[in-house]
Amino acid sequence: MKFGVHTFLWTKTFDLSNAAILPQIKEQGFDGVEIARYQFDDFPAAKIGEQLRNNGLECTLCCGLTAGLSLIDDDFGVRQRTISFIKQAVEIAVTLGATTLVGPLVAPIGYFCDRRRTQKEWQFAIEGLQQLGETLVQHGVQLAIEPLNRYQTYFLNTLNDGVELCQAVNHPNIGLLADVFHANIEEKNIAEAIFNAKEYVKHVHVCENDRGIPGTGHIDWQGIFAVLHKIEYDRWIVIESFNFKDPQLAAATRTWRDLASTPEAIAFEGLAFLKQQQKIY
Repeated sequence: MKFGVHTFLWTKTFDLSNAAILPQIKEQGFDGVEIARYQFDDFPAAKIGEQLRNNGLECTLCCGLTAGLSLIDDDFGVRQRTISFIKQAVEIAVTLGATTLVGPLVAPIGYFCDRRRTQKEWQFAIEGLQQLGETLVQHGVQLAIEPLNRYQTYFLNTLNDGVELCQAVNHPNIGLLADVFHANIEEKNIAEAIFNAKEYVKHVHVCENDRGIPGTGHIDWQGIFAVLHKIEYDRWIVIESFNFKDPQLAAATRTWRDLASTPEAIAFEGLAFLKQQQKIY
């Protein structure tokens, strides 16, 4: 396993001005950084990639769909723009030096229409993801689609739903992101859900049940690490939480209180706990 930390713990939009945090991340024992971007205009991916390499850090890229982008929209033009955006994200990932692109890249975050998903939307998602296959293979990138909890999307909420989608897409470069926070809301048993999705889990996000420091709440970490060991998971485990001191991030993530002494404590204290869990197995 490799351990990473998500840049949302520092900033909503990571760029070169945030590069000063990289040496500290390395010193704390992380293998890499998960860079979050929701748009790529004027994004200096090559220079950031160089900074990562200079600090001995690998990376993954996380992004999502905002208003005007959706693989399940009725409008063919919207769906094609979304495919173009994800292809651009794949190219950005390669420039950064990443081989994994992750996020809720099917429906826009926070979009609801007061009903369940339709079969037509499901088919649009399958077709859109299938159109990405050639680009992913060409660039050597794995795509991990993230199910979100019911308060952030109506389209894909559980790992089992994700498995069914991946089976329908049927492409080796397309799998799932298992996020412990969302799973804590939606799954009956997180470890069991990960085990049942084992063929498709390409990435894991972790934090405590309240988005705080791993090990300080009621998440069954022993069960999760036991199942990751059982399925021989050897990819990324990324601590994902948010800078609750940043007004924009706090508002976007509905974080109305301090989750730890500092945002960085979630990562740095959390990493020590996660490595202890890893050693058990």
